[in-house]
Amino acid sequence: MRIFSRLYEWVLQLSRHNKAPYYLSGLSFAESSFFPIPPDVMLAPMSLARPKKAVWFAFLTTLASVVGGVAGYLIGTLAFDLVEPLLHQYGYYDRYLKAVDWFDAWGFWAIFLAGFSPIPYKIFTITAGAISMAFLPFVIASFIGRGGRFFLVALLMAWGGEKMEEKLHHIVDWLGWGLVILVVAGAAVYKLMGTA
Repeated sequence: MRIFSRLYEWVLQLSRHNKAPYYLSGLSFAESSFFPIPPDVMLAPMSLARPKKAVWFAFLTTLASVVGGVAGYLIGTLAFDLVEPLLHQYGYYDRYLKAVDWFDAWGFWAIFLAGFSPIPYKIFTITAGAISMAFLPFVIASFIGRGGRFFLVALLMAWGGEKMEEKLHHIVDWLGWGLVILVVAGAAVYKLMGTA
């Protein structure tokens, strides 16, 4: 079943579209405040397809992501009462409470880590607004964390070039199904630990 290779081919075609930077910006903005899909899924193939523009794509992704983070911050500041029921409904409330704990323990570094890592950044942007984190440190940590991550992804893909694109094309189905298995196994372990 070549589901992932077809999806990969579609994303590569989309990444070569002349409006791809707009799609990338929109995805980056949305992911930082409410959308679940990270911009890396577009940034990586765009950097592979057009390596000379990888730095520009990384900058664009970082800027749009930080602006989206500011939107998340404003949601937390101005509309947390409206968002809180949704956090409960979609199972994010425990993550929100964990983010509050991280802010208590780490402050500035919580946003930096959330920006750089696969941790859902949007939870931290909303939490930063809800707990009234100082705005300027929030923006600085977001730029450093998000920028570090997106420039790393873009430059690695640009460095790999056509050879990496060709290798990925051959193994993408194995990678995709392997990731599915890991996610299912992780969810099962998490559920077992919760019931123990």
